[in-house]
Amino acid sequence: MGKKSKKPGKGKEKTERKTAKAEEKRARRESKKLSPEDDIDAILLSIQKEEAKKKEVHVDENVPAPSPRSNCSLTVNPLKDTELILYGGEFYNGSKTFVYGDLYRFDVEKMEWKLVSSPNSPPPRSAHQAVAWKNYLYIFGGEFTSPNQERFHHYKDFWMLDLKTNQWEQLNLKGCPSPRSGHRMVLYKHKIIVFGGFYDTLREVRYYNDLHIFDLDEFKWQEIKPRLGSMWPSARSGFQFFVYQDQIYLYGGYYKEVSSDKNSSASEKGIVHADMWSLDPKTWEWNKVKKSGMPPSARAGFSMCVHKKRAMLFGGVVDMEMEGDVMMSLFLNELYGFQLDNHRWYPLELRKEKSTKVKSRKDSKQETPGSDYNDEVNIEAETSGIDDKDQIMEYDEQAGDEESNIDEMSEHIVANMTIDDERSIKSASKPQQTKSKSKFNVQDSVSPEVVKPCGRINSCMVVGKDTLYIYGGMMEVKDQEITLDDLYSLNLSKLDEWKCIIPASESEWVEASEDEDDEDDDDDDDSEDEGESGSDDEETDDDDEAKGTNDGTKSVQMGDAVALIRGEGKNLRRKEKRVRIEQIRANLGLSDSQRTPTPGESLRDFYRRTSLYWQMAAHEHTQHTGKELRKDGFDLAEARYRELKPLLDELAILEAEQKAEEAEGPETSSRKRGKKRV
Repeated sequence: MGKKSKKPGKGKEKTERKTAKAEEKRARRESKKLSPEDDIDAILLSIQKEEAKKKEVHVDENVPAPSPRSNCSLTVNPLKDTELILYGGEFYNGSKTFVYGDLYRFDVEKMEWKLVSSPNSPPPRSAHQAVAWKNYLYIFGGEFTSPNQERFHHYKDFWMLDLKTNQWEQLNLKGCPSPRSGHRMVLYKHKIIVFGGFYDTLREVRYYNDLHIFDLDEFKWQEIKPRLGSMWPSARSGFQFFVYQDQIYLYGGYYKEVSSDKNSSASEKGIVHADMWSLDPKTWEWNKVKKSGMPPSARAGFSMCVHKKRAMLFGGVVDMEMEGDVMMSLFLNELYGFQLDNHRWYPLELRKEKSTKVKSRKDSKQETPGSDYNDEVNIEAETSGIDDKDQIMEYDEQAGDEESNIDEMSEHIVANMTIDDERSIKSASKPQQTKSKSKFNVQDSVSPEVVKPCGRINSCMVVGKDTLYIYGGMMEVKDQEITLDDLYSLNLSKLDEWKCIIPASESEWVEASEDEDDEDDDDDDDSEDEGESGSDDEETDDDDEAKGTNDGTKSVQMGDAVALIRGEGKNLRRKEKRVRIEQIRANLGLSDSQRTPTPGESLRDFYRRTSLYWQMAAHEHTQHTGKELRKDGFDLAEARYRELKPLLDELAILEAEQKAEEAEGPETSSRKRGKKRV
């Protein structure tokens, strides 16, 4: 993930040097020459000794919110559906990895966190799984990473937490699954079902597709093996597992394929799955589920959960290869529904609240002649036997009014920006005072602001009392990993708006996390390519830009919808501008064209072109028909258009700048040293 740019003519030599250094590292690790931070056995032993000092359960009331983390577990308390139980997770700050073993309980109604400390607690872990049954929370597997990410320990331990007493107990039982992380675990009646995952050693990475059952009545493990000739999902981790009635569903996942060439050098290729399977818990037979409706694009790191008759999918990442050997990672914040009774996918769009102004305007309108809409818009009107030409024209006029309002906002954004002699974007007038510390934010210029979680991977997602909760996860801004600690909720009965219960805090990032010899190697390459200095100035700009992304809650929320134009006097260099243009183009083209406006397209034209799509999306969660369905469809289209308009405006500005720069002459700025990614 992140940007990875290759330098012409240097790829082969650099790859050979890095391969040699990787082999040296591997040899050092295998010869036990470890730094204290990499001695994972010593670290875990030290943690175990500290745990042994605890003699009783201690609960701290009303404590600060947990630190940012991803790959943690969030579970609804089966004894109280307004309490969420958070355990474990990890945080990477660019230099070190921190793995947590803390247990929090969050009261949604009181908005209070409790921190629970108990004797005989599990050691810290991430990428584990947790399910709740009766008054117990069960946790299996996961991994512990050394601070320098040189060593990994995978767990096979199985734990039970009494939610009434906060006491932990380790269940040492025969037949449990092998050590792993990235697996998935669900509860079906009185059985816990575990599938898949991976195990990473120094020499190899293994992915699993084994199926294990734990009987909560008999307290016994059982492995279910495939029958000869039966269908079975391939090995994977990071998939999603959920239950509906007497079926267990599996969707997506990730698998790393290792291949060797003729020179015996191994290469790795990541495979993202987008298949769906159903498991019958009576016969333990798998069957493939056929896709229908409007499924999401293939992605990794997404989250899913079930509410009534539908499963919901949120987030994920798509890695895309752009021009110039640039790899772009797009972190998504789309929400999809999967109807479990008819196996249909559809985008879950929020419903727009009815405006009294629109209603009064509709009441005052007189009947007008029919419109020239395309025939697709009138399909439902013809089948219902109602003449809706007047209504369609009314919505055509409404679209025109809304379009002019949005266009006025866009013109205001452009009118209040000038491009100075140094090609930097400035605000022509002093912006109004705002709580956000960011110097200029497109999102601030478009009112009201759309509140929604930013794109992310490995977040927690649960449903309690008809409310969807999304917590934490990770995203990337440039080459920095931003670990999140925000909490959002969505009322699934209304589907009207996201609520930010806990805003994201500033994320810590430490530069230069690589070995000194690797740094020197990169510097040598750069000195050969560049031939001149200037990297210090470049990196200072990057630092300023990184601070801007963490400056205030709004700046951290960098979803697909809104682009940040940062800083007075900030110079977006040509290479960065090209990358940003490609990112926006890819971002706009990622979703189905039916839900994405094209540059320069008006709201009226966008709705004309996509009206059938929005009516279908609206029908999935309103069940309206006729006029009401068209109203709902227009509301969804208008909300989507308003959401993406700033991004389209930014694209227009950047492309205009790029065209002007190309007319001026060739690029003269020095190349920026690329940050190395592991």
